[in-house]
Amino acid sequence: MRLALVVGALGVVFGDIGTSPIYTLQTVFNPSDPHPVPVTTDNVYGVVSLVFWSVVIIVLVTYVLLAMRADNDGEGGIMALITLLRRWSSEQGRRATGTLIALGIFGAALFFGDSMITPAISVLSAVEGLKVVEPSLESLVVPATAVIIVVLFMVQRRGTAVVGRVFGPVMIVWFLAIGAFGVLGIVDHPEILRALSPTYALGFLFGHFDIAFFALAAVVLAVTGAEALYADMGHFGRRAITRGWLFLVFPACVLSYLGQGALILADPANTSSPFFLLVPGWGRWPMVLLATAATVIASQAVITGAYSVASQAAQLGYLPRLRIAYTSESTMGQVYVPWINWLLMISVLTLVFAFRSSTALAFAFGMAVTGTITITTLLFFYVARVKWGTPVWLLVMGASVLLFVDLLFVAANLTKLVHGAWLPLLIGIIAFTVMTTWRRGRELVTAERERHEGSLREFVEQLRSGTAATSRVPGTAVFLNRGNQTAPLAMRANVEHNHVRHDQVVIMSLQTEPVPRVPADQRCVVDDLGYGDDGIIHVTARFGYMETPDVPGALATLDPAMTEGRLQTDQASYFLSKIELRRGKAPTMAPWRKRLFIATSYITADAAEYFGLPRDQTVIMGSHIEV
Repeated sequence: MRLALVVGALGVVFGDIGTSPIYTLQTVFNPSDPHPVPVTTDNVYGVVSLVFWSVVIIVLVTYVLLAMRADNDGEGGIMALITLLRRWSSEQGRRATGTLIALGIFGAALFFGDSMITPAISVLSAVEGLKVVEPSLESLVVPATAVIIVVLFMVQRRGTAVVGRVFGPVMIVWFLAIGAFGVLGIVDHPEILRALSPTYALGFLFGHFDIAFFALAAVVLAVTGAEALYADMGHFGRRAITRGWLFLVFPACVLSYLGQGALILADPANTSSPFFLLVPGWGRWPMVLLATAATVIASQAVITGAYSVASQAAQLGYLPRLRIAYTSESTMGQVYVPWINWLLMISVLTLVFAFRSSTALAFAFGMAVTGTITITTLLFFYVARVKWGTPVWLLVMGASVLLFVDLLFVAANLTKLVHGAWLPLLIGIIAFTVMTTWRRGRELVTAERERHEGSLREFVEQLRSGTAATSRVPGTAVFLNRGNQTAPLAMRANVEHNHVRHDQVVIMSLQTEPVPRVPADQRCVVDDLGYGDDGIIHVTARFGYMETPDVPGALATLDPAMTEGRLQTDQASYFLSKIELRRGKAPTMAPWRKRLFIATSYITADAAEYFGLPRDQTVIMGSHIEV
């Protein structure tokens, strides 16, 4: 099982970072870059060393050794850090944690931008290999890319485990191949091994800062996909990802970079395509095909990462309730979110048809990645201090080094702002605005709804005492509610406007537990709300994350002795409270944010379908709330 998880992780998690050797060094030495790096022996040693130590510091140290230890019940990524921060906000001071949480939300928003750009640039760069082999096929690059992207997103609903099993063996062949060809280059020019010394990276960075600083905007391509390792932790677990990285991905990528560096030392003309020129002539055509498959797979890392981020954001209240499909009985984090899937597909296709080449998207690639990495590093050190009590002196030492590196990359990418780096920032700002607006609007609606609903126990007292004049009608009424503290709006409306209540009234709340399935004898907990003879009860139904909520089925398992009589579930009426949002005059939010909040509410998953209610027995009672 552990080996299967590692293979699955190789096919899902490492695609993005594992295909970086194709274009990183080529981009650094690109003569058409606004700030080109001269091809000299010292610069080659310095660039290769800088790439190696950037991967070590950012991927190995920041993510694999540090950040992945901070999880929220197995879930990773920047949203997991936000969850931990919110958990301690009341204890550590609301202003400081509030600022950090806002930064974290912006980091998550940047990751959504990365999730849109990465598939577009990865698949484009792969399919562009066609015109290298056969120039006459150039006109097919964009349409072929679009077809591949559509197919890629169509198979997502089969689940990350299935996708990983299919892609995993391909990526194993990929890493073995790039490592082997890297060794060939090193054997021809073993002096490139000197680049493993940090002195070359430091000498290049500080001795030629005017060149090295701008080169960082291309060097960052070597660490794109680092955040995906953390975000996908819930899919495969920390151990599987760590083993895959240490024993295969990291060594293979390092060997490839060293081999390409040796090739460039031998002939500076090889900077045109060092990755493919490193491959002997007999193997270039198969390598183009393998690279095409690998870079298509690279999109998988950020796609599944986006599912995880969206799922956690919905749970935290930064996105509406989305339909989430759990695709594994062994790992709760393996999810498929249809709405996010189709949004990403449309966005990626738009980018492909708008930019039409990977080089046009290249300058946009690093901005989202470096921004997210920097914010993740900052949040991690705060969590390390608050959760683990790490000594301040140790935090200052570690944070100073890692944040200095991160901020250096951010500054370098800001120089590419007018060349395309504005795109991920724009996407991030839009996503950040949507998420924070939904969170604020939800707080206003919740407060107003609780005011309308009132106390459940007080409402039951009114019904029992006769204060609320009602007529009892036969049958069972089931009202779905968020908990047992407030009265369901639909129930209150039924009493106040129709002046009726059923002989049997069930107020029901649903909980999703962090286990695949909940045993039938532990499914429901019944609360008589203070009286055992009034026919009104509250039921909490617990479901595992792999189970589809089935309200009628859960009610059928209840013992009549616990429900003040047998429930007529086959003829029960199910009541839902549907809230219509309206823009009010109160200065709670800016008018444009109110419109955005109301528009976002329309993507909320259908409650009747979500809870498994029979349509012909479901009554939806509406009410309106102003925001």
